[in-house]
Amino acid sequence: MRTRSEVVIVGGGIQGLAIAYHLAKDHGLRDVLVCEASYLCSGASGRNGGGIRAQWSSEVNIRLMQESLRLCKAFAQEHRINTWFRQGGYLFLARDPATCETLAQSVKLQNECGVSTRLLELREVTRIVPELSLDGVVAASYNPDDAVVFPWPFVWGYAEGARALGVEVAPFTEVLDIELSAGRVSAVETTRGRVATSCVINATGAHSPALAAKVGIELPNQPHRHEICSSEPLKPWLGPLVADLSNGLYFSQSTRGEIVGGVSNERVPPGANQDSSNRFLSLYARALVRVIPRMADAKILRQWSGLYDLTPDRNPIVGSVDGVGGFHLVCGFMGHGFMMAPVMGKLMAHHVATGERQPLFDQWNLRRFREGRLLSEGMIIG
Repeated sequence: MRTRSEVVIVGGGIQGLAIAYHLAKDHGLRDVLVCEASYLCSGASGRNGGGIRAQWSSEVNIRLMQESLRLCKAFAQEHRINTWFRQGGYLFLARDPATCETLAQSVKLQNECGVSTRLLELREVTRIVPELSLDGVVAASYNPDDAVVFPWPFVWGYAEGARALGVEVAPFTEVLDIELSAGRVSAVETTRGRVATSCVINATGAHSPALAAKVGIELPNQPHRHEICSSEPLKPWLGPLVADLSNGLYFSQSTRGEIVGGVSNERVPPGANQDSSNRFLSLYARALVRVIPRMADAKILRQWSGLYDLTPDRNPIVGSVDGVGGFHLVCGFMGHGFMMAPVMGKLMAHHVATGERQPLFDQWNLRRFREGRLLSEGMIIG
C-alpha cells in the first residue's frame, strides 16, 4: 500500500467509493486511497433494501434525488455492470390526518420541482397493487419514476471504476489514528502502516463518530440497527415499493421474486449491534400481513441487519469541520445514504478537488447543531 496519498477516504462503502471515483474521473485527482476496515459491501451499502426515490418533503432532498435517480439509471451502462434497476415507483400510504397533510404538502413541493408524484384516490391504489388491503388507509401518493436496485453492483462498479483510474482501494485496512500538525491533518495510521496525507474524508457512516473523535471532534449521530428480511421467491405480482408511513413498513419484490422489506423497531440494543431478532420478525409479519393479507402464507428465506446513521434533525452532516484543516465529513444520512451516494459523490469530489464553496454543505455543516439551526425531513421510512 502507498505511504503517501493526496486524499485518504476512510470507508469503502458507496459514499466513499463514489467520491473516489469522481475525484479521479471528473477532476483527474488519482492520488487517492480508500481504506475499508472489512470487505467491500460489509457495511450499510451491502445491507440495505436498494430503494431510490425522489419523494421527499424538502426541496434539497428532492433536487438531489432527481439527479441521483438519473445517475443510478445510467450506472449500468457507464460501469458495464448489471444493477437490476427497475422503475416500478414508490407507493406511500398514510393512516392519520397529520401524515396525510405531510404527504399532500410533499406532493405539492415535488410537483413544483418537476417530479410526477400524484395523490391517489383509494380506488386508484388498488389498480396499482390489487392485493393491497386499504383498511385504515386514508391517503396515498405514487411516483412511477422511483426505483429499486440491487445494491452490491454499485459498490463493485465504483470500486472497479476508481481502480481503473489509478485510485487505490484497500479492503481489510482499518484506520487506527489520524495525525495532526498545526491544526491540520498530516497522516493516518492504519493496520497496514502510516500514510502521509493532507486530506481525510470520513465516509464511515454510523461509525463516523469514532473516527471523528480521533481528531477531537464530537458528532451527534448515532447508529441504530435496522433489520430486513426476504421471503421465498414468488411469482411476479408487485410493481412498486410500498411504504406505510404509520409504522415504517416498506417492501418490494426483487427480480428473483422475493419480497424484501423492513419495519421500524425502536427497541433495539444501543450501539453498532447487527444481530437479528425475533421481535423484528413479529413486527414485520404483522405489519406486512395487515396490508397484504395473502402474504400470511409466505415463508421467510433469510434475515439480516445493517445500521441506520441517525442525526438529531434527520439530515446529513457534510463538509469540512471547524478547527481541523483537511478533515471532511459525509455521514448522518439516516437510512438513505445509499440512494444519495451517487450525487453526493460528485458534489463532495468537486468540493475537495476545487475548494469551491458548496451552499448545500453550509446547510448540512456540523456547526448547525451548535448554532441551533436544525432542519427537518418528514419522509423517513424504516
